Amino acid sequence: MNETLPPNLARSEAQHDPAEFLSLPGWLYHDPEFFAYEAERVLRPSWQVVCHINDIPNAGDYVTLEFLGSSIVALRGDDGAVRALHNVCRHRAARLLDGPAGHCDRRLTCPYHGWSYDLSGKLVGVPFRDTFVGFDTAAHGLKPVELEIYHGFIFVRLCGAGPSVAEMMSPYEDEIAAYRMEDMVPLGRVTLRPRAVNWKTIADNYSDALHINVAHPGLTRLFGKGYGVEAREWVHKMWGRLREEPSSNRSERMYQRYLPRVAHLPEDRQRLWLYFKLWPNVAFDIYPDQFDFMQFVPVSATSTLIREIAYVHPDARRETKAARYLNWRINRQVNKEDTDLINRVQAGMASSSYEAGPLGATEVCLRQFARKLRALAPVARMRRPPPAGWSRSGQATALDGPLAV
Repeated sequence: MNETLPPNLARSEAQHDPAEFLSLPGWLYHDPEFFAYEAERVLRPSWQVVCHINDIPNAGDYVTLEFLGSSIVALRGDDGAVRALHNVCRHRAARLLDGPAGHCDRRLTCPYHGWSYDLSGKLVGVPFRDTFVGFDTAAHGLKPVELEIYHGFIFVRLCGAGPSVAEMMSPYEDEIAAYRMEDMVPLGRVTLRPRAVNWKTIADNYSDALHINVAHPGLTRLFGKGYGVEAREWVHKMWGRLREEPSSNRSERMYQRYLPRVAHLPEDRQRLWLYFKLWPNVAFDIYPDQFDFMQFVPVSATSTLIREIAYVHPDARRETKAARYLNWRINRQVNKEDTDLINRVQAGMASSSYEAGPLGATEVCLRQFARKLRALAPVARMRRPPPAGWSRSGQATALDGPLAV
């Protein structure tokens, strides 16, 4: 790893907060009450990816996102604008649009009672309108969701305030701009991979650089031990540069050989694999040949959906097609290895023997994630769970000691 922390600074940080070099306690990874608590304090106020603007190029095109009980739709209007709306009829709460993506012609019509909305979300049709006494049609359009388009990607936030996606990613703006992400088009469709683990188990694994050389021999063959990692307040960054020495694995060796030059990328990006994790659960994998996003969508305290899709710049070259296929083969193996790892960790988090483990000075991303979660949810300092009902009894903010037990 490239990121280090001088011993004297590490000691200073430990003195400032004794929990600085401890991981989050195991009970946070399977406790239903904490899951409900962090959903309100951490997840609902966070930015979530719905899709890319080129997933919905035409008026009436839409993509939906199911997140913590809310159905959200990103929809292209007649005026060309992209809006994010709650996918819920204002009459009796029926879902309006079905499926992960699709197209609707000029109107969103509720299948329950026939209320209809235009592509901006305005209520334009109410059967038996005269029977609704004192009814204000203008006040019953579809409720909007806060939206931000960042380099072509459509983000939404259910509630709360805080920095924009652009502000969160600002330390890396020059790097991101080089990839021209707004011009990309989808490669395939969104896939959902269910995992019987807590969302933080996946998020931790994504930002854990120490396991690369132990558990991912393919990545080690590609990068050697030159895997970089750094942590900012809102973003974790990891990276590896492809080695010139041919890999002993055929798929990896062929990828090294066939990966073509990309005209719009600077020289230092031609052989770089770059990873960003945006707080708290959105990840971007950026390769010279394609761009993948992953989202760790929480379902319950011990269930998560990994939501992912790839985007590319149109490129008909045979070597580009080969590189993308080989990229998929390489990362399919990495995903298998990570699936085994997160299952092992999730099982261990339920053990009564595990409270919180030590973190090394170089584990900057895991330390930053734990630090931020403790700040938003002070109860996360408790090595063992408090009595049931703590989140409703006013104890949630009182349980804030340096190393509460």
